[in-house]
Amino acid sequence: MAGVVVPITIEEEYKKNPDISPEDIKKLRDWLKTQPHLPGKYLTDVDLLIVYHCCQKSMEVSKQVLDLHFTLRTHFVPFFKDRCFDKKAEFAFTTVLCAPLPTPTPEGYRVVYFRLADPDPRNFNLLEAVRTFMMVFDMWQYEEGTWPGFVILIDMEKATLGHVARLDLMVVKKVLYFLQECMFVKLQGVHFMNAPYFMDKLLSLIRPYLRKELMHLVNAHQTGAESIEKLIPQKALPKEAGGEYKDFDTLREELFKRLRANTVFLRDENRRRVNESLRPAGKPSPAEKEFGLQGSFKKLELD
Repeated sequence: MAGVVVPITIEEEYKKNPDISPEDIKKLRDWLKTQPHLPGKYLTDVDLLIVYHCCQKSMEVSKQVLDLHFTLRTHFVPFFKDRCFDKKAEFAFTTVLCAPLPTPTPEGYRVVYFRLADPDPRNFNLLEAVRTFMMVFDMWQYEEGTWPGFVILIDMEKATLGHVARLDLMVVKKVLYFLQECMFVKLQGVHFMNAPYFMDKLLSLIRPYLRKELMHLVNAHQTGAESIEKLIPQKALPKEAGGEYKDFDTLREELFKRLRANTVFLRDENRRRVNESLRPAGKPSPAEKEFGLQGSFKKLELD
């Protein structure tokens, strides 16, 4: 992944998605021109196609998700403001390993693997880990575009009750809300591997923030469970997790190089925010109540 990001082209996306036409994207672009508060001039046709794709090709849902997505990027300041690779981001990925895996699931879903790299709970900071992952994710999607689905794989081998105790529930709530309601992916699963004895305690903390229809997407797998092999081949995992992919140190260094090489990309992405003073009169902000609890806009593809 190291190196300056190279964007996927709109031509490549139309080949991947023959059921989406330039006319569809033009309609979304024309609507965007009527929304002065949104950062339309900084959004490419590929951006719009990704939104349209993850919203099941619904024009109305796409409009609402676009608004909510960039509204939350504006108002979730700790996650998205002044993004850059700094000391906080470096420390976050020294304590938490994040690895987008090159091998997809049998269904073609892309997988991101997380694991604690530092077992000391005192060094665990969920907010900074999320902030840094979101930068990595944006670069990843910028290059690869649409995916049939997206899976989060969390390795709990080094997790302790001390880490659970350090979870900031407001951060958990915001992360899950963004992921479920307006992240530009078709979420197909959140899997916890090497589930510890206290897994039920962790799940009881996050269940209140999960939509009922998405509960079945969250799964825990005991250590050595063959169910992980059904999700993704064992050899696709990092070496320390029993796979044949790169080792943790190599993965971390590659991500550091990637983030350092893309300061311009991250700087330019900071422009993609909402200007609330330009929001059309009579149109409430999706983040007005609490931070966006105005109903479920995004209808995710459920299997």
